[in-house]
Amino acid sequence: MSEVERPLEGLRVIEMGQLLAGPFAGTILAYFGAEVIKVEPPGGDPVRGWRLLRDGTSLWYRSLGRNKKSVTLDLKSERGRELALQLIDTADVVIENFRPGLMESWGLGPEQTKQRNPGLVYARISGYGQTGPYASKPGYASVTEGFGGFRYLNGEPGQAPVRPNISLGDTVAGIHAALGIALALIQRAKPNSGKGQVIDVALYESIFNLMEGVVPEFDGAGAIREPSGTTITGIVPTNTYRCDDGKHVVIGGNGDSIFKRLMTAAGRPDMADNAAMADNAGRVQHETEIDEALALWCAAHPSAHIIDTLEEVRVPVGPIYSVEDMMTDPQYLARGMFEQVEIDGEPLKIPAIMPKLDSTPGRTDWPGREIGSHNDEVLRGILQLDDGEIEKLRAEGVVR
Repeated sequence: MSEVERPLEGLRVIEMGQLLAGPFAGTILAYFGAEVIKVEPPGGDPVRGWRLLRDGTSLWYRSLGRNKKSVTLDLKSERGRELALQLIDTADVVIENFRPGLMESWGLGPEQTKQRNPGLVYARISGYGQTGPYASKPGYASVTEGFGGFRYLNGEPGQAPVRPNISLGDTVAGIHAALGIALALIQRAKPNSGKGQVIDVALYESIFNLMEGVVPEFDGAGAIREPSGTTITGIVPTNTYRCDDGKHVVIGGNGDSIFKRLMTAAGRPDMADNAAMADNAGRVQHETEIDEALALWCAAHPSAHIIDTLEEVRVPVGPIYSVEDMMTDPQYLARGMFEQVEIDGEPLKIPAIMPKLDSTPGRTDWPGREIGSHNDEVLRGILQLDDGEIEKLRAEGVVR
């Protein structure tokens, strides 16, 4: 039985970014069927050498590079740029996350390419966007998470802001880029359109897009939302509590009827029936009192007891999971959250890519391959180069 056709099959994407934001956008598109040709420098994308390695390549890259065709081109050389331009001529989408202006200096910018390929959708990812006084600043995720407002809110009051141990800004920007590409492709498919457009994604703006009510609350009420540790400002109770087995649980009891069930289960019917705590506004006024009661209750019981008790009365509750916990949990397994690939005959689990589509789901066809592993396929099959031309490119260091 043949596998179901995916929604992006038939589309060709040229991925010219490095590290994370651009490549993650490419991973999403490749997972859902696009032919993604990853253009790497002869030394490869630096993420190939980051963190834990197996056989000289990072385990992370095996996930990030899945379903992509790797071709090496030295874009610092004139011939490398010529070949890249020819590839772009055949493409539906380009993704790049170099510093603003670099693609233009190579003759590969959107104004230069749309004359040759007017239907091209051109996605650009940078720290601060392509315009504005900060456009030329270097913008790694760590910096733009602060500039975009996330770091200010993340942490304990009065302490240094905390960063999560992931590149959140890059990943969120990659998702925004994939969304922008999908929107542009829908627009291109409309009658009498046929034209591509430029998607300008800034890392800080992708983070800013997560800020919920922060802007209207400041403009309308002068309120600056501050860091609040394990709680969230103005919603009570929702917090993390330590149990007597040393594990933590997250409890979300901020619905009015949920709060009554929560406090009854926690042995505090006095709070459950207290009119002053019947709605969220009242509970905010009594936040310290409520949190202390729940902290004492959790501290007296193992985490499994707390979870079982609250699930029985339909109060949102859950554990704090490590990756080890995730990979043995029946919900993760039932939902197919892990896919197994092979690296030189050895199995390796990598995460599935969301969202789930019931009729045309994405899938992993192969893990991230070695540098330049699709050079011949791309150079011969797409660019129609012969053996002599390819050998010359290798001798000149244009391709690996």
